Amino acid sequence: MTRISVRGFAVASATAVTTVGAVVGVASGSQQGQATSTDVEATAADATLLADIPAGQQTEVQTASLTQQADTASTAADAEARKSAEEAARKQAAEDAAAKKEAAEQAAAEKAAKEREEAEAAASRSEERGALGDLVQQSSYSVSDVKAMAQQIVGGGQFQCFSEIVERESGWNYQASNPSSGAYGLVQALPGTKMASAGADWKTNPATQIKWGLNYMNDRYGSPCGAWDFWQANNWY
Repeated sequence: MTRISVRGFAVASATAVTTVGAVVGVASGSQQGQATSTDVEATAADATLLADIPAGQQTEVQTASLTQQADTASTAADAEARKSAEEAARKQAAEDAAAKKEAAEQAAAEKAAKEREEAEAAASRSEERGALGDLVQQSSYSVSDVKAMAQQIVGGGQFQCFSEIVERESGWNYQASNPSSGAYGLVQALPGTKMASAGADWKTNPATQIKWGLNYMNDRYGSPCGAWDFWQANNWY
C-alpha cells in the first residue's frame, strides 16, 4: 500500500482548490478575466496529481482523523468520570468521619452522665450513713434519740405529721409489739418482717424502722402528711 505523506495530501488539497478556482475563473468570462494558457496548463497538471491519489487511501486518512477525535473524546470522558468518582469518595469519607465523631461524642456524653448519676447516688448513700452513723451504733435508744433520728431522716417539712402517727402507734417505742396482730416497731408494721426490706436490723435499729415507715407513707399516701390525714379519718393507716 502506498503511504501518503502529509505534504502530499496538502498539495493534493491545494491542487483541488486551484482547479476549482481555475474553472470558476474560466466560467466567469469578462467579470473575472480570461484564464491564461499557463493557468490552464497548471490546473491540468494539478488535477492529474490529485487523480493520482487512490480513493481508498483518502478514505483511510479521513477514518484515521475521526478515530483520533473519538479517542480524544473518550479519554476526556474517562478523566471526567474519574474526577467525579474521586470527589464523591472524598465527600462520602468526610460524611462518614463526621458521623463517627458525633457518635463517639454522644457515647462519651452518655457515659459521663451515667457516671455522674452513680457518683451522686453513692455520695447520697454515704451522707445518709454518715448522718446516722453515731445513732445506729448504740445498743439502746431513748425517745429523744429516736425523735432526733426521725427529724434527720424525715425532714422538717413532714416530721410533725410523721410524729403524730408514731405517737399514736407506738409512743416512740421502737420495740413496741402488738401480740394480737403481730405489728411491730415505731410505725407498727404488720407484720414486722416487712421492715427487713429496709435493713436486717429492723428489730433493734430505730433508723431502719423510720426509713421503712417513711417509704411506706410516701408510696401509699404520697407523704407522711397524706398518711396522717388518712389516719385522722380512719384511726389507722
